[in-house]
Amino acid sequence: MNNPVVERDVVASAAAGPAVLEAHGLSYAHAGVGTVFEGVSLSIRRREIVALLGSSGCGKSTLLRVLAGLAQPASGEVRFLGEPLAEPHPRSALVFQQASLLPWLKLADNVGFGLDFAHQPKAARAALQGRVAAAIEAVGLAGREAAWPAQLSGGMAQRAALARALAREPELLFADEPFSALDAITRAEMQALLVDVVHRWHSAVLLVTHDIDEAILVADRIVLMGGRPGHLVQAWAVDIPHPREDFPEAVTALRLSILGALRHAS
Repeated sequence: MNNPVVERDVVASAAAGPAVLEAHGLSYAHAGVGTVFEGVSLSIRRREIVALLGSSGCGKSTLLRVLAGLAQPASGEVRFLGEPLAEPHPRSALVFQQASLLPWLKLADNVGFGLDFAHQPKAARAALQGRVAAAIEAVGLAGREAAWPAQLSGGMAQRAALARALAREPELLFADEPFSALDAITRAEMQALLVDVVHRWHSAVLLVTHDIDEAILVADRIVLMGGRPGHLVQAWAVDIPHPREDFPEAVTALRLSILGALRHAS
C-alpha cells in the first residue's frame, strides 16, 4: 500500500479519468458579507468521492451551492458533463444534514418524490417505480416502503434521503454534512454505506464536512478549504484500502498532515 499522496494542485488531472464536474476561477460575494471565496478551481471524476474539508465559516457550503447550480458565482465557470451549468442539473442530487422527508408521504413516495417533475428525464411509470425500489434496497430499507417518516429513526430517515437522491440516478451527489446530526454508531454505518453505494452505483460525490476522520474514512480525495475569503489550500489523494480503520498508521499519518495544514490555513 502506498502512503497518502499530498497534492498542491487541487484540480484533478485529465489523465485520471473523465470529469463529471469542472470549476475554474470561481468567486462568490454576498451582500453585507463581501467576498465569501475566491480563485476556486476543482474537478470531480466519475465514481470519485471528494471531501471538501474546512473550519466553519470558510465558505464550504456556499461553494457546494455554487457547484450544484443553486447560486451563481461572481466570476468563473462551472461545467457539468462538459456543459456550462446555470441551474441544478437533473443528473445531480443533493443530500443535506436534515433528511427533510415529507411527513404526509410514506417512505417509498418520499424516495420517488420529484421523479416525474418536468426537469427530470422522462421515463415510464414502471421504470420510475423500479428505480425507487432499487434505491430503497441499496440503502437497506427494503420492507419499510409503507412506513411514515415519523416511524423512522434518524439514521433510517437519512437512509431514505440518500435513497431519494439515488433514485434520480445521479452522475454527481452533493452532500452537505449529511451525517453530522447522527450518533457515532449510526454515522459510521452511514459513512460505510455511502462508500458502498457510490462504488456500486457509479456516482461521484462531493461531501462537505468539518470532520477530519469522516473525510479520511470516506474520501478518495480530500480538499482543504481555508482563509477568509475562502480558497482551496491543499489536497490529498487517499490511497488507503477500505475499511480504513484496519490501517491505523496510515490514517494517523494523514490526519496529522491535515491538522498541520489546517493550522496554517486558519
